[in-house]
Amino acid sequence: MKRSKNYLDSIKLIEKSQLYSPSEAMDLVIKTSKAKFDETIELAIKLGVDPRHADQQVRGAVILPYGTGKTVRVLVFAKGDKAKEAEAAGAEFVGAEEYVEKIQNENWFDFDVVIATPDMMGVVGRLGRVLGPKGLMPNPKSGTVTFDIEKALSDIKAGKVEYRVDKTKIIHVPIGKASFGTEKLGANFKVIMEAVVKAKPASSKGQYLKSVVVSSTMGPGIKLNPGKVLE
Repeated sequence: MKRSKNYLDSIKLIEKSQLYSPSEAMDLVIKTSKAKFDETIELAIKLGVDPRHADQQVRGAVILPYGTGKTVRVLVFAKGDKAKEAEAAGAEFVGAEEYVEKIQNENWFDFDVVIATPDMMGVVGRLGRVLGPKGLMPNPKSGTVTFDIEKALSDIKAGKVEYRVDKTKIIHVPIGKASFGTEKLGANFKVIMEAVVKAKPASSKGQYLKSVVVSSTMGPGIKLNPGKVLE
C-alpha cells in the first residue's frame, strides 16, 4: 500500500517497539494528526474474550465528559406522545413503519444512533439484519430501548457512545477529535477504559486487555501499555 507523505512523517514520531502511557499516547496521536480536517481519534481495544459465547459479550455505553466532537443524528422509532417527545427533545428523524420501509427499500442510513420505545421493537426487529451488523440496533443495555426518550436523547447529544466487542475480539470507539488536546482526549479515554475493564466477564480467563491502540483518522496506530491504561 502506498502511504502519503504525512503518514510517513507521522510514523517517524513513533517507536514501534514502545508501549506508551495514556498521556504520551494522547500527545503523540495529536502530533501524528496531519490532515487538513479535524481528525477523529479512534480507540481499538483487543480483549481476551471469546465473543461467540453469550457470557463473554462485552458491550455497554458511557457518556464521554467532552463528547465526541461529532454532531450525532438520531432516528427515533415512536408513536403518539412519545413521538412528540422525541421531536421536542431534538431528534432528527421520528417515525415508525415508514422509516423501516425507507431503510429496507432505499438503503437509507443518514443517522448515527437509533432509539426505540419498547412497544416499537416488534417493528424495529424487522431491521435486525441490516442494523445489527452496523451496530445500530437499539438495545436496552445501552439505553436505546426506553420510554424515557428525552433522557436517552439528552445523553446521546451530550456525548454518549456505545462500545461492543466484535467477532475479531476488538472494541472500536471514538474518543474525540484531534482539536480536543491531550487533556480532554485523556479524560475521554479514561472513562471508556474504566467502563471496559469493569465490564470484564466473569468467565473470561487469562489476560483481559490484550492490546490498546489509538490512532487518528489518517494516522498510524500508537500502542499503549495495557497494564497501565488506568494510571
